[in-house]
Amino acid sequence: MRIKQLALATLVATTGIAAQAQTEIQWWHAMTAVNNEWVNDLAKQFNESQKDYKVIPTYKGTYDETMTAAVAAFRSGGAPHILQVFEVGTATMMASKGATVPVAKVLADSGVPFDPKTYIPAVASYYTAPNGQMLSFPFNSSTTVFYYNKDAFKKAGLDADKAPTTWPEVFEAAKKLKASGHTCPMTLAWMGWTQLESFSTWHNVEFATHQNGLGKEGYKARLKINSPLHTRHIENLEKAAKAGEFVYKGRGSLPQASFVSGECAMIQTSSGFYGDVAKNAKFAYGISNLPYYPDAKGAPQNTVIGGASLWVMAGKKAEEYKGVAKFFEFISQTKVQAASHQRTGYLPVTMASFELTEKSGFYQKNPGTDTAVNQMIRKVTDNSRGIRLGNYVQIRTIEDEELEQVWAGKKSAKDALDAIVKRGDELLVRFEAANKGK
Repeated sequence: MRIKQLALATLVATTGIAAQAQTEIQWWHAMTAVNNEWVNDLAKQFNESQKDYKVIPTYKGTYDETMTAAVAAFRSGGAPHILQVFEVGTATMMASKGATVPVAKVLADSGVPFDPKTYIPAVASYYTAPNGQMLSFPFNSSTTVFYYNKDAFKKAGLDADKAPTTWPEVFEAAKKLKASGHTCPMTLAWMGWTQLESFSTWHNVEFATHQNGLGKEGYKARLKINSPLHTRHIENLEKAAKAGEFVYKGRGSLPQASFVSGECAMIQTSSGFYGDVAKNAKFAYGISNLPYYPDAKGAPQNTVIGGASLWVMAGKKAEEYKGVAKFFEFISQTKVQAASHQRTGYLPVTMASFELTEKSGFYQKNPGTDTAVNQMIRKVTDNSRGIRLGNYVQIRTIEDEELEQVWAGKKSAKDALDAIVKRGDELLVRFEAANKGK
């Protein structure tokens, strides 16, 4: 009896050690609402697929707040293993020598097969260093698309099955929506991203010098967003705002709620907004390409990447990095990628997951859900490959501040754009001074 008790005690102790041996991987992110549910589900699926590692996702606030929290945590030695960083933080993360480990190295060291060619080129190239090494893992990559309320269009006497394709058509639709009694014909989310960055690449006009910061000496880039076309566009939005045909609803993703509720009839925002619309909109809606000015040479070209990627933080144990690699391998699976794309509206980051989604008939059953992919896979130019600038998180804030002055009637479009360039270039000069020769 005594021997049996000792054997049982040993078994219990051994089991306890085995349970404790599970390696925890901390993942900080900025996903809210339905996308937060998606992140939690991905971690749960991975955790249930194996017993060695446990990924723990933690919401840390907005993209800005998550990045700020990680910087503070890194300095105090408490950074997570995986950090979700929005695309405008990429240049800053690239310049943070010693704070991160390139994802390509993490995967290679762990023996996880990795071929950058399997990723959609526009996605992979954005997160790749000049030497060809992928620095962060493409996760929730998005692009800007156009959503509209079909029920509101019908009420206004507009063709609900045909989205406006040009800016003149958008402004004309806004007038008719206003005349039909709609208090918010159009709103716009992520103002700098949708109306300056994506606007530039879609129209094939320069956003910043040195190939929008993606060139060999990208750290020397300066802003070019006070061009005649940029100015004309912001002036047109200013007129629409004065007429009540464009209603400003705040920064970042805040305006999205006014579309889902039915208050605003048109919005330009992330393709990653699709999951929220599909789940919560109580009206018929459409998804379409961004509008363009038909007299702009080279338009439409292609849209710019948005969303975020996953960075691996430095200073962790080898076994923990192995867990990170295994998690990345899991979420790279074609079926997992395709399911994520179909659920959220974020881009399928691999060609295989795009092809699987296409074969499944998802795009046919859900018209417009292929818009993001179709806008991104066009041939890119030096003006449209993407935008990667230092201190760009702060520059985005400047863009919001100055454009808000326009919507409030306190500044002209030209003065606001000139101010963005002047203030933004001051930050770019600082970034160049800090990174010259690195």
